Amino acid sequence: MTKKEYAGYEYVENGVCAAQGFTANGLNCGINPIKTKNDLGMIFSEKECTAAAVYTQNKVKGAPILVTKANLAQSGGKAQAVIVNSKNANTCNANGVEVANAVCKLTADELGITADRVIVASTGVIGAPMSVEPFANAMHELAEGLSIDGHDAAAKAIMTTDTVQKEVAVEFLLDGKKCRLGGMAKGSGMIHPNMATTLNFITTDVAISGEMIQAALSEIVKVTYNCLSIDGDTSTNDMVSVMANGLAGNAEITEKNADFDLFKKALYVVMENMTKMLAADGEGASKFLECSCDGAPDQETAIVVAKSVIRSPLFKCAMFGEDANWGRILCAIGYAEAEFDIDKVAVELESEVGTVAVCKNGAGVAFSEEEAAKILNKDEIYIHVHLNQGEASAKAWGCDLTYDYVKINGDYRS
Repeated sequence: MTKKEYAGYEYVENGVCAAQGFTANGLNCGINPIKTKNDLGMIFSEKECTAAAVYTQNKVKGAPILVTKANLAQSGGKAQAVIVNSKNANTCNANGVEVANAVCKLTADELGITADRVIVASTGVIGAPMSVEPFANAMHELAEGLSIDGHDAAAKAIMTTDTVQKEVAVEFLLDGKKCRLGGMAKGSGMIHPNMATTLNFITTDVAISGEMIQAALSEIVKVTYNCLSIDGDTSTNDMVSVMANGLAGNAEITEKNADFDLFKKALYVVMENMTKMLAADGEGASKFLECSCDGAPDQETAIVVAKSVIRSPLFKCAMFGEDANWGRILCAIGYAEAEFDIDKVAVELESEVGTVAVCKNGAGVAFSEEEAAKILNKDEIYIHVHLNQGEASAKAWGCDLTYDYVKINGDYRS
C-alpha cells in the first residue's frame, strides 16, 4: 500500500523500535513446528511506560486478554514489555489464565521487572492446548537477543495467515522535541472489530499521562481499526496496546490541548496505515477496497454506511468479479442502521485509471460497462458514497471475497 503523506509527520524505519528506548526480538520457540517461522516475539522499553489498550468485545475472550487487563489494572496503567506468540490463541483452555500468568512471570524475571508490567498476547488456533514449556525454553535467548533491529523478527513472530509483515512509524515535533511513534500489526482473516482488531502493538517516546493516552487510543480506534472488515468475524483475541516511555523529553501531556492533538494525529497516521495494510492482506484477497462516505448528517452515520458497504459479502464478490453491480452497494447502504434519505445518495467507483459515476439521487445513471471494467481491473478500488445530507465523513476498509478465502479457512488448523 502507498502511504498517504501527512504534513508534519515523516515516515521512518524500525517499526516498534523507532521510538527511543525500545528494543524487540522474535524467534521460533517450537509452538509452530515449522522451525523457519518465528512464533514468539518480545518488545521491551528501557524505561517503564504509561500504557493503554483496547480489547475485543467478543464474549469469548482469550486468556491473554484477561491477564493483560488484570496486569494494567494492578500496575495502574504501567507496562514495560510485550510478550506475544502466534500459532496458538490460548483461548477456551481450562488452564489458559494460569499459562498466560506463567508466561508473564517468565518474561518479567528475564527482564528484571514485575509481572504486572507485562502485556501478554496470543494469536492462532482456538481451543488448542497451550504449554508453558516452549516459552520457558526460549525466554533467555529471546531477551538476550533484544535489539533495535529486532523489530523485523518480532513483526514476523505474530504472523499467522498474513502474507506480509505490517510495520509503520512516524517522526514529528511536539513541544519542540523530536518524537517518534511506531507500530506492528498482524491480521488477515477473522477481522470485524468491535473496540479493536487483530493484534496491534504501538510504542512511542512521547511523555503522556495514562488518562490522555487511553483517550487518544479510544478515539482513534473508532475511525481506523473499527472501520475495517475482512469477513465479518470478530476475533476472541483482538487487542491494540500503546506504550509511551517519555524519553523524547516533552512536557507531559495531561490534558486535551494542542500537544494532545499532535500526538493523536501521529497515532492516527500509524493506525490508519496499519488498518489499510490489514485490509490489503485479507485472506485470499486480490483487491484492496476503501469506501468513503461524505455528506452525512453526523460521523456515526458516515461510519455505519461506509462499514455496511465494506462488509457486504455480495459487494465483495462483485469486486472480485470486477462487476460494477452498483445495486449491491445501494442495497448495503439501504440496510445500514442509520437515518438518511436514500433518494439523495450518489455513488462513484474509482481506481488509478479513472472514476465512473454509477448512481445519482438513489437511482442508476448511464455509464460505460467497458470503462467500469477497466477501473475495477486494478488492485485498489475506491468507492465513494455521497449522502448529500450534511458535512460529516468517514472511511472504511476491506477487501474482495475470493475462492482462496474458502480454501484458507477450510483447513486453517492444519
